Amino acid sequence: MFTGIIQKVGTLVGRTARGNGQRLAIRHEAWDTPLILGESVAVSGCCLTVAGIGAGRFEADVLNETLEKTCLGAKSTGAPLNLERALRLDDRLGGHLMSGHVDGTGVVKGLTRSGEDRVLDVTCGRELADGCVPKGSVAIDGVSLTLVALTDESFTVHLIPHTWDLTALRALKPGDRVNLETDMIGKYVKRYVAALKPGGLSVEDVRRAGFGW
Repeated sequence: MFTGIIQKVGTLVGRTARGNGQRLAIRHEAWDTPLILGESVAVSGCCLTVAGIGAGRFEADVLNETLEKTCLGAKSTGAPLNLERALRLDDRLGGHLMSGHVDGTGVVKGLTRSGEDRVLDVTCGRELADGCVPKGSVAIDGVSLTLVALTDESFTVHLIPHTWDLTALRALKPGDRVNLETDMIGKYVKRYVAALKPGGLSVEDVRRAGFGW
């Protein structure tokens, strides 16, 4: 589990073919507590397992399916990557609960300024948009953000200066592909409701269940 609070920005320094995927090498500044083999690290939102450790770097194996369905496959050497170690049960939950399992990708449609903030517009397709709610949470390349506006196939978020300065989102430009993970709790509720009644619940269904007004 992760929270979307980025701890470091690493750099992709190498990729080599390995079985049915690739091994990525990621350089990073030293952690207060060193990484250990087998632990989980979210790399731009993708939960990966530390498979190798070197001086100021770690390696992780990525399946071809992950490379194809996330933006990791398009990252070139030198690209900045958001890094977050897995959540401990006694840690503060500063962002929102995330699994590190990317739901799909979006494309940066626009990047503008609003005062000190950056405004990021992302197209994501109807299926991913259906998993979002205004003022709800979404993870973009592993960063926990709040939805400001939402349409059938896109959404908008604001990036405060702290987020812009300390994450890899500052390298984005229009046309770039980004990893998206929609709200975990919302996905479970949506799936549960769909299983209870295909087509979803109506207002009358909710009233009959005792939640009327």
